[in-house]
Amino acid sequence: MIARIAVIYYSSTGTIHSLAQDIVRGAESAGAEVRLRRAAELAPDSVVDQNPEWRAHLDATKDVPEVSHDDLRWADGFAFGTPSRFGNVASQLKQFIDTTSGIWNEGVMVGKGATGFTSSYELHGGQETTLVALYNVMHHWGTVIVPTGYADYDLIHEGGGNPYGISATHPDEEGRKAVRLAAEFHGARFARVCAALRTVRDEG
Repeated sequence: MIARIAVIYYSSTGTIHSLAQDIVRGAESAGAEVRLRRAAELAPDSVVDQNPEWRAHLDATKDVPEVSHDDLRWADGFAFGTPSRFGNVASQLKQFIDTTSGIWNEGVMVGKGATGFTSSYELHGGQETTLVALYNVMHHWGTVIVPTGYADYDLIHEGGGNPYGISATHPDEEGRKAVRLAAEFHGARFARVCAALRTVRDEG
């Protein structure tokens, strides 16, 4: 059974976008069909333009399709990525999540897989609380949360050691490689779990 995975993210300057691409590669390596989707930017141009990296990244990723409810209907599992905003989910991603009450009421997300990934400038900059806040939504949706845990201790440890989900700061090249390997591993594992969940749903 091949899983369909929606990797849905918000990224301002590119760290979360890079993690999303890592998870896409991992899921595809496990045979999954993957959609990469971004949450719409809500910040006004006057704010974005104050940060050249923000503007450059927004322009560079404008061709990535924006997420829609159809992506949630289509997918067997959702990997949500958000930078930590004061220990919480970025408003751009949360705004999309807050539009899902209709399909939540239909039970569209029930029994599907969900996982999260995040980043912050500092190691203790709110990564775990951000993931827990994201997972609060997943509880309400009735999804099956798939954390990183320590499914491969060495890879997860070297990639930040966060059992709640893949997370990153702004590492050097060696650290970036470790996070990439952990994210690819988790993307593949997540795809396999979602394929199993699809089989369970199909069997009723």
